[in-house]
Amino acid sequence: MATDSAPRNEAGDLSGKRIAIVGKLAGMTRREVFAALREADAQPSDKVDHRVDVIVFGENDLTDLGQQGISEELQEKAAAGELQFISETTLWQWLGLIEPHQKLHRLYTPAMLSDLLGVSKSIIRRWHRRGLIVPARQVRSLPYFDYHEVASAKQLATMLASGMSPEKIERQLSAISEYYPDVQRPLTQLSVIVQGSEILLRQGEGLLEPGGQMRFDFDREDDVSFAFNVVDPSDEMPETPEAWESRAADYEDDEQLDEAIRCLRSALSVGGPSADRSFRLAELLYRAGHLGGAIERYYVVIEQEPEMIEARANLGCVLAETSQLVEAVSALREAIAVYDDYCDAHYHLARVLDELGREREAATHWERCLALNPDSPWADEAYARLQPGEED
Repeated sequence: MATDSAPRNEAGDLSGKRIAIVGKLAGMTRREVFAALREADAQPSDKVDHRVDVIVFGENDLTDLGQQGISEELQEKAAAGELQFISETTLWQWLGLIEPHQKLHRLYTPAMLSDLLGVSKSIIRRWHRRGLIVPARQVRSLPYFDYHEVASAKQLATMLASGMSPEKIERQLSAISEYYPDVQRPLTQLSVIVQGSEILLRQGEGLLEPGGQMRFDFDREDDVSFAFNVVDPSDEMPETPEAWESRAADYEDDEQLDEAIRCLRSALSVGGPSADRSFRLAELLYRAGHLGGAIERYYVVIEQEPEMIEARANLGCVLAETSQLVEAVSALREAIAVYDDYCDAHYHLARVLDELGREREAATHWERCLALNPDSPWADEAYARLQPGEED
């Protein structure tokens, strides 16, 4: 069903109109858009019935379309010009919130995606490094992902939950790209599903494998050419920092964290100071349980790259985890001083301040967290902290 069946409107033209929303909005919560509609003198409606004048289709999720439904009566009304179907983006334009060429979507940091999907931040960053998810923007080396990439990440998380290892997922997606050379990103360019422990392509009513066969065995004969990141100790010793870093990534993929740490230290020794490599080393030290080493390495990163806000925020989190709460507050405040719109830092600072019994200070950051992203995975916690009397 086509949307945007009406000519472009102005905000004032919404006055007196009854507006219904179908699906989940990408740019605002339903509560926020209802408030915006009321400010424009429109009448938001929870029901999709014959009284509505405009139906807005949410860009994030239309899975409930079958439940709410667009009846034949409404379709006939639209055909007669008595009802308008518009997209979410068109509504933002009508409300004067964005220019015609812009789109308004929620953006997610790696930490938000981690909480949303229930996978570790290291997995999110791995997908980012491999190009499986691509940020819509990057602020001081911190990636932000839009809802298109969230959808891709959800697919990847579903594959992990099915029992597939990260290596197998990447191997099979790579195999798909080999059979479809024009396809750089199978998750976004093809209809990909998981069945058992294999990735298949949906075509029409059937499921096909990349070569056009009904079933293609990605693991046939355990051919070592399909093995992913196998680290052979007999390999030649790397000579460049990039080679050491690549070797570290291989060990990390195999969950050999201590070896990965050793290789990253060698990369730093050969190549000299590097904020990016030191940041990766800090993360590996943390994952391996070397919290003191991770703290020291985060300090090194900040000395080398003062505006690397994720290093400051991570430092604050590790300091809090080791009960150094006052120091954690300082690190998180410094992250916010570098970039005030960093929702993650406000969230973690609010939690630490609450733990210190400084609830009034914490409330400021809970509120800021909600203002920056009311749909974040932490929103419910923020509402609960701000309204403790309403908790169950």
